[in-house]
Amino acid sequence: MSEPHSRDSQTETHEVFNVPPPLEGYDAYREDVALQELIKTGGAGWAEAALHEQGRALGDPGWIQCGFDANAHPPELRTHDRWGHRLDWVDYHPSYHRLMGKAIAEGLHASPWQNPQPGAHAARAASVYLQTQLEQGHGCPITMTFAGIPVLKAQEGLPATWVPKLLSGEYDGSNRHFSEKAGLTLGMAMTEKQGGSDVRANTTRARAQGDHYRLTGHKFFMSAPNSDGFLTLAQTDAGLSCFLVPRWRSEGGKNALLLQRLKNKAGNVSNASSEVELRGAEGWLLGQEGRGVATIIEMVALTRFDCTVASAAALRQAAVQAIHHCVHRRAFGRALVQQPLMQNVLADLVIESDAAVTLAMRLAQALDHPQDSQEQAFLRLATALGKYWVCKRVAGHNAEAMECLGGSGVMNEFMTARLYREAPINAIWEGSGNVQCLDILRALDKQPESREALFSEFQRSRGVDSRLDRYVTDLEAALKVPDAREYRARSLAEAMAVALQASLLLRHGDRRVAEAFIASRIEQPHGLYGNLPKGVPVKEIIARALPMYG
Repeated sequence: MSEPHSRDSQTETHEVFNVPPPLEGYDAYREDVALQELIKTGGAGWAEAALHEQGRALGDPGWIQCGFDANAHPPELRTHDRWGHRLDWVDYHPSYHRLMGKAIAEGLHASPWQNPQPGAHAARAASVYLQTQLEQGHGCPITMTFAGIPVLKAQEGLPATWVPKLLSGEYDGSNRHFSEKAGLTLGMAMTEKQGGSDVRANTTRARAQGDHYRLTGHKFFMSAPNSDGFLTLAQTDAGLSCFLVPRWRSEGGKNALLLQRLKNKAGNVSNASSEVELRGAEGWLLGQEGRGVATIIEMVALTRFDCTVASAAALRQAAVQAIHHCVHRRAFGRALVQQPLMQNVLADLVIESDAAVTLAMRLAQALDHPQDSQEQAFLRLATALGKYWVCKRVAGHNAEAMECLGGSGVMNEFMTARLYREAPINAIWEGSGNVQCLDILRALDKQPESREALFSEFQRSRGVDSRLDRYVTDLEAALKVPDAREYRARSLAEAMAVALQASLLLRHGDRRVAEAFIASRIEQPHGLYGNLPKGVPVKEIIARALPMYG
């Protein structure tokens, strides 16, 4: 007779127990109380049915697997076909194309331009926030298309089909001429190795030839190289100018964009970033010669906005993964989520996440009021603040969430490992931290109305919490000190961002979260996560973050 099964039996050494099940089969929007409240505040309650559908996709095992597969099978560069003809094409895993198709069908690339209405940007931001919790890499061409459409809409002289096809809800990932495709996407080619963020140091040249230009040079980063067109900076005799460079020439034939290599990145693996040579590539001038930076400034602001939204999404997904694990994992006789020190950590992760999405959705609300001068002045400064602060917070936050899972958290089979590898990307792209801080100083100096709009925002919560009131008063005084202001730019940006998040949480967030945020970020600032002061209702904050476990 065989021995009875037990954990002590030698035959049962591989029995799996005390291991959390996969986090799947749920509606992520329904579980995100903070986002639901912000959608209503932003005037986008009409989008809730679609957001619930997206929330269910985020919890669907098939879509979750798509995110893993797109990163397990990185894009591959094909410079030539078997006969030696130039291809300059990137092969992606089918999962990447599925994610792209889903994003475009749901309007993440263009919905505010497709159907302008009250709350359109708030609804899209919420959609991006949910979708990028599945996978972040495919968001790059989605964001660039979204940000580039207004630039092209304002331009005369382009082929008439470009804007309608960019606005299309159809994804076509094939290697065909833009005239043959139902939907198009955009990329960017601006950065050069000798210049980096100093785009005015670019050496790529553009020379007029009939109704278009020929561009010659080298771009160190061209993102999403399978896109149908690229907003590209190049020098003319009048100075730095902006061009639309298509993958295919207007009269047919592949354009002279020669892909040299794909970047081997620490994260953002599913998204191809390339190095490219332009050898007399055809391009159309956008805006005026010598006004390249002015032409793309709106696009840059929108891409920075999306970086903030995607970073908030990463914070949310990391916190959710940590809570789910701790609910199901037992140690020292009880579930991790029941242990006070872990509760301190988890609640702190949730507070950071709530503060980030509250700021991101406030930016979306400002985008929804393009005719309001004060909202646009606020947006000018607050976009840089969000891009700097929220994106910077992701790496440490995601590392802490990964640690909640222990050894499993660093394994590539778990989403926390991918979130951590992805964490630095949004902070670096579209202008790294120092660039954002210098941009903030420029806004304060050259557009004083943006400073006034920011402090007007603080005024809306004046008198609600004396600690925040004192913090804002001290901040106002610090901004008036001229000495070494550039040297202190990071601390000033941090103070402005924290004050803004606190003010927004008091008005639009959960009061318990707002109180804990002010206590731990303003009254008694701490370093690492898990140092919330005594008295914070950690159990309630965790339960609100994932109600299905409340």
